[in-house]
Amino acid sequence: MAKKVLVPIDGSPQSDTALEYALEEFADEEITVIHVIDPIDAGYSAPVGMPGGSEEWYESAQSESEALFEEAQEVADEYGVTLDPVEELGRPSRTIVEFADENDFDQIVMGSHGRSGVSRILLGSVAETVVRRATIPVTVAR
Repeated sequence: MAKKVLVPIDGSPQSDTALEYALEEFADEEITVIHVIDPIDAGYSAPVGMPGGSEEWYESAQSESEALFEEAQEVADEYGVTLDPVEELGRPSRTIVEFADENDFDQIVMGSHGRSGVSRILLGSVAETVVRRATIPVTVAR
């Protein structure tokens, strides 16, 4: 039975490294890439007082997800692998762990961090939280 591998992607260089590692190490396995749209980000980037700002923000976030999935598949094509893309809405660390548990994944491969600067300090490390809470092995790529 093929191993199920979950790779969270966010467009960061660390996320790219994690995807390439997963493709190299688990090329014969089922690889799912997940992008979590964090609704907290809407509070930081949505236009204030603009009607429909939330809808526009969400549509923009979905477009970003699609672009990330296309880029990931282009990389996977070099390894002859077809990825299963999944978009989820929620807090990234919680969503990644819950999705992995609910869908019987065997391994998570993720980048060491995707955020930088103040947002990383304020929001904490998604990778650290996933490592602490996951019930399956987590490989953290740097």
